[in-house]
Amino acid sequence: MTMRRAGCAFLLAVLTHLFALPAALFAQADFYHGKTITLIAGTEPGGTLDMRIKSLLPFLRKHIPGEPTVIVEYMPGGGGRKAANYISKVARPDGLTISSPVSGFLMLAILKEPGVEYDINRLIYLGAPDGIAHYVFFSRKEAGLSSLERLRAGAGVRIGAQSVGHTIYVAGRLFSYVLGLKESKFVTGYSGPEIDLALLRGEVDARANLAETLLKRNPEFLEKEIVDFHAILEAPLGKKHPRFSHLPEIGTFARSQKASGVLEMFRASRTAGGPYILPPGTPKERVDILREALRKAFNDPGFRGEYRKLVGDDLAPVMAEEIERAIKSLQPDPEAIELYKKITGPGPLPSR
Repeated sequence: MTMRRAGCAFLLAVLTHLFALPAALFAQADFYHGKTITLIAGTEPGGTLDMRIKSLLPFLRKHIPGEPTVIVEYMPGGGGRKAANYISKVARPDGLTISSPVSGFLMLAILKEPGVEYDINRLIYLGAPDGIAHYVFFSRKEAGLSSLERLRAGAGVRIGAQSVGHTIYVAGRLFSYVLGLKESKFVTGYSGPEIDLALLRGEVDARANLAETLLKRNPEFLEKEIVDFHAILEAPLGKKHPRFSHLPEIGTFARSQKASGVLEMFRASRTAGGPYILPPGTPKERVDILREALRKAFNDPGFRGEYRKLVGDDLAPVMAEEIERAIKSLQPDPEAIELYKKITGPGPLPSR
């Protein structure tokens, strides 16, 4: 009888566990019902990152069990530092705050720049929609810089950008340094669309931009030949852009191994994409829910269509595991780091 009772007790315990397990899983899945997720965008409204986020929102909501409300708060500044600092230091790790800083926040941490209060090895990565990036460098037609020879022969070319540390600022500085422009002046404080207006008004002479952003937002630049194109930066190297494959790749102008190393650092940080991140310490169950929701969104044909419509590019998703591997591989040579810091900082560009 004792053994029978013990057997019954064991069976009861097993059944209790089996019935309790689905309830626990359901409770996790139902966590987001009636909740609001805040997505912190490390940029101004209207730019490429904003379009990426806006195209994602309805599909992220659709694929999260419970279909929570998802709202966006804009937190530009510091090349992504402000948004990344917020998610690391201020946001509660409850799965209700996600951030999408501009991708430059990764290199800012690698370079140990001032104002970085986050550890990229502790942040939790969900995935990114943009593992491929092409940057083009162009000048307004009226500036008379119609060829690379004229661009490099002139002095004091005014290059527009958002802020020191912003990816577009960094790309512009890389073009200026590697192409060997003389005494370039960097004019910051704009949003992405405002740089285009400044170019048309003659406030700046040139800028760098994502190729797809240009094609989506300013097709008339090509159609009416308003600007002159000079070079392209491919990330990853060798992935040609169909509309700009005729442009010389910036790496062909690198004069030293250190300069080539700097370009490779930038490429590596960009092929990690512009990731969506969570605060350190977010419960694993909620991380898994959000990662799975993002994976399903990336595979949703509706999202792919909306992304192309708003961003002007095909989706090139990078999942969490790939981002983590890319970050671990970012171990550049100390000399390359020093050169990168000088090129991408606020001071004068170093000599070639």
